[in-house]
This record gives sequence, C-alpha cells and structure tokens, in this order.
Amino acid sequence: MASLAPLLILIFAFFANPNFLFFFAPTPIPILALQNDDAFSSIEEDWSILFRQDYSPPAPPPPPPHPPSVTCEGDLGGVGTVDTTCKIVTDLNLTKNVYIEGKGNFIILPNVSVVCLVSGCEIAINVTGNFTLGANASIVAGTFELYADGASFSNESSVNTTGMAGNPPPQTSGTPQGVDGAGGGHGGRGACCLTDSKKLPEDVWGGDAYSWATLQKPWSYGSKGGTTSKEVDYGGGGGGRVMLLVVGLLDVNGSILADGGIGAPKGGGGSGGSIFIKAHKMTGGGRISACGGDGFAGGGGGRVSVDVFSRHDDPEIFVHGGSSIGCPENAGAAGTLYDSIPRSLIVNNNNKSTDTDTLLLEFPYQPLMTNVYIQNRAKATVPLLWSRVQVQGQISLLCGGVLSFGLAHYALSEFELLAEELLMSDSVIKVYGALRMSVKMFLMWNSQMLIDGGGDENVETSLLEASNLIVLKESSVIHSNANLGVHGQGLLNLSGPGDCIEAQRLVLSLFYSVNVGPGSVLRGPLENATTDAVTPKLNCELEECPVELLHPPEDCNVNSSLSFTLQICRVEDILVEGLMEGSVIHFHRARTVTVQSFGAISTSGMGCTGGVGKGEVLSDNISSGGGHGGKGGDGCYNGSSCIEGGMSYGDADLPCELGSGSGNDSSLTAGGGILVMGSWEQPLSSLSIEGSVRADGETFGNKNVIKQYVIAEGNGGGAGGGSGGTILLFLRALAVGDNGSLSSAGGHGSTGGSGGGGGGRIHLHWSDIPTGDLYQPIASVTGSIRTGGGLAGNPGGAGENGTVTGRACPKGLYGIFCEECPSGTYKNVTGSDRSLCYQCPADDLPHRAVYVTVRGGISETPCPYKCISDRYHMPHCYTALEELIYTFGGPWLFGLLLLGLLILLALVLSVARMKFVGVDELPGPAPTQHGSQIDHSFPFLESLNEVLETNRVEESQGHVHRMYFMGPNTFGEPWHLPHTPPEQVKEIVYEGAFNRFVDEINTIAAYQWWEGSVYGILCILAYPLAWSWQQWRRRMKLQKLREFVRSEYDHACLRSCRSRALYEGLKVAATSDLMLAYVDFFLGGDEKRTDLPPCLNQRFPMSLLFGGNGSYMAPFSLHCDNIITSLISQSVPPTTWYRFVAGLNAQLRLVRRGRLRSMFRPVLRWLETHANPALRIYGVRVDLAWFQATSGSYCQYGLLVYSVEEDDCISLTDGATQTGQQLRWGHLKEETLLSRTLRSCENNNMRRKKIYGGSLDTNSLKMLEEKRDIFFPLSFVIHNTKPVGHQDLVGLVISVLLLGDFSLVLLTLLQLYSISLANVFLVLFILPFGILLPFPAGINALFSHGPRRSAGLARIYALWNVMSLVNVVVAFICGYIHNSTQSNKKLPKFQPWNMDESEWWIFPVALVLCKCIQARLINWHIANQEIQDRSLYSNDFGVFWQS
Repeated sequence: MASLAPLLILIFAFFANPNFLFFFAPTPIPILALQNDDAFSSIEEDWSILFRQDYSPPAPPPPPPHPPSVTCEGDLGGVGTVDTTCKIVTDLNLTKNVYIEGKGNFIILPNVSVVCLVSGCEIAINVTGNFTLGANASIVAGTFELYADGASFSNESSVNTTGMAGNPPPQTSGTPQGVDGAGGGHGGRGACCLTDSKKLPEDVWGGDAYSWATLQKPWSYGSKGGTTSKEVDYGGGGGGRVMLLVVGLLDVNGSILADGGIGAPKGGGGSGGSIFIKAHKMTGGGRISACGGDGFAGGGGGRVSVDVFSRHDDPEIFVHGGSSIGCPENAGAAGTLYDSIPRSLIVNNNNKSTDTDTLLLEFPYQPLMTNVYIQNRAKATVPLLWSRVQVQGQISLLCGGVLSFGLAHYALSEFELLAEELLMSDSVIKVYGALRMSVKMFLMWNSQMLIDGGGDENVETSLLEASNLIVLKESSVIHSNANLGVHGQGLLNLSGPGDCIEAQRLVLSLFYSVNVGPGSVLRGPLENATTDAVTPKLNCELEECPVELLHPPEDCNVNSSLSFTLQICRVEDILVEGLMEGSVIHFHRARTVTVQSFGAISTSGMGCTGGVGKGEVLSDNISSGGGHGGKGGDGCYNGSSCIEGGMSYGDADLPCELGSGSGNDSSLTAGGGILVMGSWEQPLSSLSIEGSVRADGETFGNKNVIKQYVIAEGNGGGAGGGSGGTILLFLRALAVGDNGSLSSAGGHGSTGGSGGGGGGRIHLHWSDIPTGDLYQPIASVTGSIRTGGGLAGNPGGAGENGTVTGRACPKGLYGIFCEECPSGTYKNVTGSDRSLCYQCPADDLPHRAVYVTVRGGISETPCPYKCISDRYHMPHCYTALEELIYTFGGPWLFGLLLLGLLILLALVLSVARMKFVGVDELPGPAPTQHGSQIDHSFPFLESLNEVLETNRVEESQGHVHRMYFMGPNTFGEPWHLPHTPPEQVKEIVYEGAFNRFVDEINTIAAYQWWEGSVYGILCILAYPLAWSWQQWRRRMKLQKLREFVRSEYDHACLRSCRSRALYEGLKVAATSDLMLAYVDFFLGGDEKRTDLPPCLNQRFPMSLLFGGNGSYMAPFSLHCDNIITSLISQSVPPTTWYRFVAGLNAQLRLVRRGRLRSMFRPVLRWLETHANPALRIYGVRVDLAWFQATSGSYCQYGLLVYSVEEDDCISLTDGATQTGQQLRWGHLKEETLLSRTLRSCENNNMRRKKIYGGSLDTNSLKMLEEKRDIFFPLSFVIHNTKPVGHQDLVGLVISVLLLGDFSLVLLTLLQLYSISLANVFLVLFILPFGILLPFPAGINALFSHGPRRSAGLARIYALWNVMSLVNVVVAFICGYIHNSTQSNKKLPKFQPWNMDESEWWIFPVALVLCKCIQARLINWHIANQEIQDRSLYSNDFGVFWQS
C-alpha cells in the first residue's frame, strides 16, 4: 500500500486539475520516478511534507521547448550513445545552445572542456542515468541545466558561467546607467563610488537588486557593470545561470560558478548570477559561488538556492559582492543564499565592508522562513514601508552585519519584526520610523539598535517585546530619539559597561526582573537630543501635582501625554548596579528595587531651567538660586546689590514637583527631576540603597552635583544653582546602607556671587504600617539622606535646606521612619513628631527595672518594663530569694517565721532522737575483782583502754613483754618493728627467725601506693572522706596483721615447742584509734624457767605509750587492757588504777597538738596533785615521758611507771634498751638533756636498766619544739573541751543550728542563683558538696546509738562543718566580685531592708557565725558523750578519788 500512495496522489491531483501532469510531459523525470523505487519514495516524502504544510520543494519550472537532442557520436564527437553511456573524450567548442537528452549516462572525461562562449549560451543535459564531470574537466556557458539521477563533479572540475549572462529579466534596473562605473545589481545592489556630500553613503548605489520573488528558485542572469566611458563599455558581464536537479546523490568536489564578470579599472563589476541546486543527498567540499565581480565599483552578489535533503559535507558557498577599486570601503552588496530544507536565508558579504544594501522585500507567509542570517559585514535593508519581517526561528546578525528598516530621511512607516530569537553580535539594526518587535529571546553582544523616529508623531513610538529574555553585553546599545517601550515576561539584563537603553521617553514593563549592570545605563530622555527628536513635556509651571504621578494608569503602555520620561512598570525585581537617569522616573507596580554600591538612580539636573521657583537675574549675569523645598540663595553683585532667591513651593507631605533652575538665559542650570516609586494603590515592597538615589539640582558648570566645592571670590558672572527635585516613595520597607545616599540637595552657584539652589523634597509615604505585635521596622538607615541647600560663591547666599517627611505614624510610632517610641515613653495619638512620645510615669517603675520598647511601640499607659537582669523576676523584679522573703511578709516576718520553724523542727528532731536513740546508759561501779572484764557501764573515757579482741580475760601470768610498733600508721609512715629483739624476749626467741618474722610483718604493715594516692586526692576534695578512708585502710591493715600472726605465721621465732605447735605465744593488738599497735610475747609453758615471766617490780621502770596523736580526731589516751591491769594490780588495786586511767585520759583529751608545751602543764600538775599521791601509797610513781619511735620527726608520748624506791635511781643512759624501742632525745635541746646526770642507786635490789627517752617536767616542756601544719588554726574552732552538762539542751541547740545552717545554705545558694548559675556550681563543687554535707552528717551523729558511736560521728560532723567554711569563703568571693562589678550601677530607692546587692554579705557571714557556734556546741556535745562523769575534772583530790 505504501508503494501506491504516490500514484494515488497523482491521480487525485489529475482529477482536480487535468493540467497537473503537463508539467512532467516534456521531460522524462516522471517516467524516471515511476521506474525507480528510490526516486519514487523521494517524491512520496516530498508530497507527504507538503500535505503536512511543512517543507515542500517546488518542482523546477518547465524548460522552454528544446531543439531535438544531439547525438553522442555524431554531434558531440563522443563515444557511445545517450541512451546507454555517452563519453565526451575530446574538447568540444559550441556556438549555439545544446540540448542533450537520453536514458543513459553522460560522462565528460577528465581534462576535457565543453565550451560555448556566446553570451547566454545554454547547455542542457537531461538523462535518466548519472552525470559525471571528470577531474580538471570544465563546462563554460551562459546557462547550464542538468537533470539526472545522480551527478558527480570531480576534483578541479568546474561549471563556469562567470560573466556569461544573457539579458537580465525585463523591467529591472540591475544594470547601472551613466558613466559612474557602478557595479551591477542582482541579489544585492551594485556599489557606486560616486561621492555626494548631500547624501548618505547608503543612499548611493549602482545597479539595483531584483528577482526577490524567485529567491527559492533563482533563475535570472546577473547584470552587467557600468562603465566610466561613453565610448567604451568597460563593465564586467553578469553571472550566468546554473540549475542542478539530481534525484539521488550529488557529489560536488569541483566548482560551480555564476560570478559576475570583472570590470576593468574603468568599469564596474557585473553582478552574480543564479544557482539552483536540488538533490536528495549532497557530498563533497567544492565551491559554489555567485559573487559580484570586482571593478571600479563592485558588483552585487547573485542568488543561490540549495534544496538538498541530506548534506554530508559543507561545500563553500559564496554570494558576496565584488570589491571596489574606486572605493575600497564600499564593496558590492551581498547576494542571497537560501537553504530550502531549514528555510533559512543567509546574507553573507565575506567580511567585505560595504555601504550598499541587500534588499529584503516581502517575506513569504506560507510557509514562513525559519531563519535569517546577516553576517560578515553584510548590509541588508527592508525598504518597503509598513513591512513585516516574520520568521519561525531566529534572526541573527553577526560579525558586522547591518539590518535597516525603511529609508533614511523618510521615517514615515512602522515595521514589524517577528521571530523566536533575535541574536546580534558586533552588528547594527537601524530603524527609520517605528519598530514593533516581538521575539522570545533578544541577545545583543557589542551591537546597536538605532531607532530614528524622524519627529513624525505617527511613528514616534517603538515597541520591543521579548517574552523570555533580553540581554545586552559588551557595550550594546538600544537607542531611540522617540518613544520606546520595552516589554517582556522574563529578564532584562544590561550586563556591564557600555550597555545602554535610552530614548526620549522610555518604558520598561512586564519583566519579572530588570538588572542594570555595573557601567550600564537606562536613560530617558537622551543626553544630547537632536531637533527632530520627540520632546517630552515637562510641567515646569504647574503647581498642582499631575494625577498620573499618584494614580498612574495600569496598562503600562507608552503614552506621550503622560509626564514620565522613564517608567518601569509591572516589574517584580529591579537591580541597579549602573545608572538609571531621567527627568521624571517612575516605578509602578514593582516589588523590590535594589541599588548596589556603584549603582545610581538619578534625576539630578534634569528638571526645569525655569519653573515656579526659578531664580532671578542680576547684572553681570549673576543670578539667585532656584527654590523648591527650601528657598534659593540670594545672588549678590560686589556685595552691594542682591536679588532674592527662588521661592519655596510644593507640599512637603506629598511633593510631586520638578526642581527649578536659576533663570539665567545665558548659562542655565536646571533643577532636579522627579523620582516616584510606587503609587497610592500599589506601593513598592522594599527599596534597598547601597549606592545613590538622587534628585539634586544642577551645579553651575557641572551637569552632575560635584562632590567637593571650593568657595572663591571673583567678579565673573554665572548662574545660580538649581533647586533639588522631588523623591516621592510609596513603599513598605526602606534600607539605606552605610555608603548609600538618598539626596535631593540644591546645586551650587557660581563663584561670582550667584546663589545656591534650595534643597528639594523627599517624602516617604509608608504603606500598611504594621502595628502591635505585627510591627517590624520599616526602615534601616545607616547612610545619608540629604536635602541641604547648595553653596554659593562669596558674596552670594546659600540655598535653604529642603524637607524630609514621612507619612503620619500610628500610635506608638514616631519619626520619619515610624520607629517605636524610645523606651520609657508612650504615644497615644497619630503623628510623626518626636514630642508626641510622652514620658512614662516614673512611679510605676519598680526597683531593678527599666522601661522597654515593645513591638509596635507603646500606645497607652502603664508602660511595659523588664527587670535589669534575668536573675530578677517580674513583676517586682525580686530575686528568687526576695520573692520567697516577701511572699511571707518581708524580711522581719520571714526571719521570725523561719526561726520559729527551726525551733519547731528542732523540737521534733529532739523528740524523734529520744525515741530513736533512747536514754544513755548510766555509769556504774568499777569492777573490783582482779582480772575481771571491764564493765561497760563505766564512762566512755574509762573504757578507752579497750582494744579489738582484748575484752576477753587474758592469762597475764604467761606474759613476758609488750613490744610496740614504731610509726603512726600513716600512708607515708606505716607501722614497723625493729629487727633487734628486746632483751626481755631474747631468752624465748631465735634471733634469726625473729628477724624474718619482722621482715614479713613489716611487709604486711606497709601500704600500697594507690592507697596513699586516694588519700591525697580525698584530702584535697573532702578531708572527712580522707579520714574515713584512712581509718578503713588502718582497720584492714590491723586485720591482716592479726590474721597473719594468728593463722598464717608458724611462730618459728619462738623457742617454745608448745607455742609453735599451737600457734600461740604471739598476739597483735592496737588501740581503738588504730595509731598505736603492739605485739605481746607469752610463754609456751614448756620453758622450765623460774625467772620468767618477770614480776612487776622486775619490769620497772616500765613505759606505757599513749594512743592517738593529740589531734581532734585522735586525742592522746592511755591504753590499758587486762594484761596491763593484771600486771599493775600486783602493786595497785584495779579500781584505783581504773580511776587513775580515767582521770588521766580526761586530762589528755584536752591536749592539742601544736600547743603541747602549754597543754601538757595541766597534765603534769594533775599527775603531781591527783595521781602520784594516790599511787605512792602502793609504792608506784608515774611520770610523763616522751619517746621518739622513728628516725623521722614523729614523737610518741606516754608514762614512765616505776616504784617509789627507784624515784631517785632512774638513770637516762644512751645505748640501753627499753620495751624493744630505740628511745633517743628528739625535740628537747641536747644541752638540757645532757645536763641531767647519771645516778645510780646501790640499795636497789633490781637489776640496772637503761632506757632511751626523757621525762617531761616543767623545765623540759619549755625546750619542747613542735611543728605546726596549715590546719593548726582550725584547732581554735574544733577541739576537745570539758563537758558542760545539759546534754539535752545542747542537743536541742545543735538541732536548731543544724537546721538553721541548712536553711542558710539554701538561702545562700538561692541568692547566688540570682547572680549566676556558675556561682552556684562554684560554691557547690569547691569543695564538692562540702556546703551541703554537714546537715546529713549532723543528723547521722544526733541519731546514732550509744555515746561512743555518737561521739565518733559527731567528730565527723565537726570536720564537715569546718570544711564547709571553704565553700562559704567561695560564696563570699563570688558575692564580692559581683558587688564590685555592679557597684557603678545606681538604682532608685527601694523599701527598707530589701536584700539589695549591698547586703550580699549577710548570708555568708551568718553561715560563718552559725558554723563557728555549731563547732563550739559540737565540742560540748562530744565532751558530754565521752565524759559522763564530770568529777573526773574535779580539782579536789578527795572528790576525785571518792567518786
């Protein structure tokens, strides 16, 4: 069915028009098409395109009747026949037209020429086969026609019709007349070198163009060039005709020429001829040319049309004009190249400069051309009036191309240009008349569009419309001396320096964005307009505001009756980085306008030279300044005669007047113009100015306002300054940057005495000013707004300042920019005056509060305020602490309530304590039986002699000796035993095994490094925890020692077999404070020694060491367990000894380390007054002694017990041993110690003993030296005291103070929180939580069972209490720093006792006092718990011992 489609089409066409097939009858082409499938399909495609109303190459015109075909061999001298293959093997010279027809192939062999030199000679070849023109072969004729199935033009071959044209079509003027030597015309006009000063270069040409109607199928001869002689025709001949109709492949590697003939130096060049090529496919890179011939004046180019469906290579196609010898800058006009497939018209002059036009006459409408290219210095013109140039694609002007509409000096018509795209690069469009352009995209690169309205009112308005994009780059210009409207729906972009759109009246509309790049210009009117330009009408004498300035029309059309010279209408966003200049500039229905740093919108000096407020002229051309917003400056001549400046006029609240000039006719200066942005109905959304917006008056001698003006005296005349114009802004938001300026200043007068111009008027008419919570600042102005008057030369007067006004502001707002009234003021009326913002009542403002502005301003009283800091709380600006205080009635009532609450809570705690703890155990009688266990009913100090696991009855009969550990059992100086066994045990131990035993036990007694590290860290962070850690590690260490001796050690050092077998004979024990430890040696029972164990008298003198170290946590105490009691009971009754130990410990607990010299004196007196008198009865005496247990500085103290008979026989000799310890003099000075002489007693029945050490008496105490640590000052706060009794009352007061302390801590933290949260963290964590922990520690101590536990926990509580002073000091420092930084702030008076910043010290000081009192009460509480028998401190000897 597909193969029958062309046939059906032909049948249909025949019935519609029986003459349809007549076109095909004279030629075999239809027969060929029907016989060849490929050709048939080609025709099918062509017809299908036709019916789709797209591309349809027309059939070639029917050839004229031909003579009968010549024969191959007979007429042409060839080989073969034309119905098979005809080969031309030799050169062939013809003298007449030749028609060759056949069904075979036609071949012209290489190097063979077929020539017919007769002008207009025609050679026609019509074959159904292929045509071949061999290499270097040529055909020369006036006309060459080829009809073939395929054709090939080999390398260096040519078809040449140059200068061989016949007669051009009748009624054409392609051949120039006269003897000017002009070029012939055809596709383009021929050039003419005639110089006529009265004519423009484009008004002079040679032969005219013709055959526009056959543009798609050119078939006209070129025209002959003119001559410069009447006698001799020197003109070059016109180009011939070439038609190639090839069904299949056309291969062009040679040349196809139809150029104009070259004129002699005295003749014009002939115009190019016609070339029409139609083929399905074309290859090769040959040359196709229909150029004008060179001559005195170049001939115009011819016409070439190419209808090739498929091009694989691009042959060179030329249609340019010929060169002109007589005028090299004016070559012949370019011809035309029409490409039928894309329907493109190309006018290309091959970069030959010319003033001669290529005429573009009526453009076809069915179908429309797709593209038009004018390039390479081609110059085309559309000469017909009221013409339309319409294409479907683009119109492109490139590389010096010029397109003109109309005729110069005859601007009588409007022209239309319609295309998808208009592209210009280094090219020009000239319009004489008016242009209505409608494209989608308009791009200009270093190009110009010049519109000359010619002053004709009928054609004074041009409209350029680009729906998508208009871009000007590289100094591109659109210029009109009439009215110009530029419309679009996309972007208008003037990219950079030199880009310009200017007209006498310019309207830009409907774009979504207009960008005026750096150095580019939008201008209306023109700077230097000619007399034939349309002149905008300025209402200089009109005192009323033109209605279109306030209510502009909505259509955005160019209207000559309106006042605008530059209007931007219905544009969304406008960006100005260059210059916008005009007399009356109006922005209508715009959204945003942004003026960048180097951008400017200016009407400066473009107002009236006269006007309502024009200046007056004095003699010598001295004139006063023009007036407007301010009066113009006076003009003075020689200081003697002056003339008043121009008057002030216009409405400051709604100005819309032009500035006035000086009125001097000889040297005029103009006032500023009018700039209006927005309208009543359509205000501008936002205006941002980083550059300048100006409507300044003109300065004498300078079109623009000068930046620096030097006043100089002189007598020369000159005009006064023009007044500033009007800037009227209907807008919603304004931003003027640091370098931005909004100016309507007056111009400066001449230096000869002319007056300065008055300032103009600026009015900001705000639209929809938000109020209340919706308010946002509508203006941000950091740049300048100027309306100052212009300066004047001496003795002239300066112009007065103009006005800057704004719309009346609503309530709460004031000023030109409708800002919020300042803090502390309110405004309850409408207006802009600052005085309408009244002061808020001062009595309504609380202390520590300041008035604040609120969004939308304050319209009514009371005025809002805020506290000066976030640490104060509304509405009274109290701190959190003050809110608490004043919630309960103020400081005094709050204090009373707090005190009452504390007492009540303390009573509740006391009742709960009594219920929980119960009644303390009452003291009972001392045990009387020897060796019995100590009764726990005794006072606590009487039971201090108890140690771990010494509460069971010991068999003292087997006790040999007690060996004390050396060292205070600290992490730095742990317990250790000396390696040398004491003399008392040498008989029952093996010395070597003893040394190994000592090594093992010393290793166990030593501490690990990390234990000391933890202790050191805790000492820094929390000393009570460090003490608890140390006691826990001491307890663990004692447990390990006891476990080792009891179960792990094999007792190998003992001589007794029984002891080694039963793991007996050694026992490790320690005092309750875990600072003094010892090893007891016992007999095993199998020694058979009558001298062992020794009796008490044999043990004298005997040393008993004190436990503790005299500190608050470990006071000195005499350790006396059952073994010591049993030994002493050999001479002293146990009850007496118990009472002695209780009394001594009561005295020792008052001794404080750091003050031993003063604190040991009461102990010495008590020994002499209470102890030794009672013990002397039993033959025993005790002395206070000191012992240095280590090689370090640690010194131990204790008692030296001896019999009364030895009182004068005790000797102190170096080198002896006592209790296995090395005792040497430590802190007593050596001279004093050595002064004691060695005495011996001969009546002594005991063996001599030598001991290290020294007794302490009144004299030796004076020489005692001791070190004091950094914690010594705390001993004045926490120390052991005598009991005061009233235990319940003391507990109650402690409870009150404990609760008060905790309350003060909370109040202090609340106060610090009011200052800063960081201060709270500092107080809490330096030391960590030290300020909070005394409360739980105190509660724990108060609610503990038993006096012994209660006293121990109370000491921990005392430590926490004194350590928390560090946190209190930190709180004091924080308060002091805050008070120092706030001391310069003066606050108004406030109600009395308000806990203001000046009382910041109250709570820290109260805490210090509370903690000091607590410390005192805790000391009493501990004393009451530890000493329940107050007779221990009795000064009466009888009372003490009787109790």
